[in-house]
Formats: sequence, C-alpha cells, structure tokens
Amino acid sequence: MDRDIFNLLKEGEAVLEGHFKLSSGNHSNMYIQCAKALQNPKRAEKLMRYIKEQIKDLDIDLIVGPAMGGIIAAYELARQMDKDAIFTERKDGIMQLRRGFSVKKGQKILICEDVITTGKSSYEVKRLLESMGAEVVGLACIVDRRASDCKFDLDIYSAIKLEIEIYEPGDCKLCDKGLELESPGSRFIK
Repeated sequence: MDRDIFNLLKEGEAVLEGHFKLSSGNHSNMYIQCAKALQNPKRAEKLMRYIKEQIKDLDIDLIVGPAMGGIIAAYELARQMDKDAIFTERKDGIMQLRRGFSVKKGQKILICEDVITTGKSSYEVKRLLESMGAEVVGLACIVDRRASDCKFDLDIYSAIKLEIEIYEPGDCKLCDKGLELESPGSRFIK
C-alpha cells in the first residue's frame, strides 16, 4: 500500500527533491507538496480513501483542516464520510476559526492535515477547538513524516509514513554543499 500511495504522490508531482526550509525552520532534502497531488480530484479521492478506511468506525461529527494544507484534504475526507468540513486559519499569527465557522461543545472532531512533520499547526488547532469545548478524537494526514522521537497524545491516521532527512540549520549537510534553500511551505505567507 505505501508504494501505491507514494506513486500517487509522485504521479501528482508532489515529491520534491532538493534543499528545503520547513515550517519548523529545519532543513530537509525532500518536500512533499500535497497540494500538487490534490489538484486532481480523482487522485485526491484515492489518497483520502486510504485514511477513510482507517477511520470509518470512528465517531466523528466534524472534520477540521488547518489552512492552507489541510483545507482540501479535510474537505475530500469529509465528502467521502458524508460529514461537514471547516478550516482554521491564522490571523495575526494566531490560529482561529473565521468566516462564520464554529464548533459546538462536545462535538467530536477529527483534525485533517496534508503533511505532519512536527505537529505544530495541528496542536494549535487542537488547543483552539478544545478551548471551545469540542473533543478532538484524532489526527489524520496524507503524509506522516514525523521523526521517531516526535510523540503525539492523539491517534494518528495516515495514508503513508515517510522517513525523510531533517537537519538543523546550523548542522545542515545541504547548506555545506552550497545547495540553494527553498521555502515552499505556507506558514510564512503574510
């Protein structure tokens, strides 16, 4: 199954190789740009079906995707599960529900991302939803690229787990080679 998912990502030109600055500030030799794969509705449907199969018996009222990367993934998963989907976004650097979106106290929510590396965005969303009285029941993602020492207190449902090299900026082999650094993520968009 992992090979099928990786092939879908490659087919969608979502697997980028080079020298990348991640949202965490760390560097990596590979970047997964799920938006490229998700631009094709049939491919998006196939990718999210792998997650749907894992969570089909999970009690979920709503699926929430953090902007930017989680919007399409959350929507497609919600479509397949016949649930509603909303998204959070940052305003003045703070994750918020906007555009009239709301959650209800006790509502069971699945957070859905495209890629999880450190979980920073997901945990911002979790804190926000729980502060509103909702219950976060898990975290879904297309690509789980967490390091082995990155633990979560949520169940994670992913289409694929990838081990990708990550370097701290001061100890980056790619910087040492003089490779140009790219920043393809969305966290720094103003």
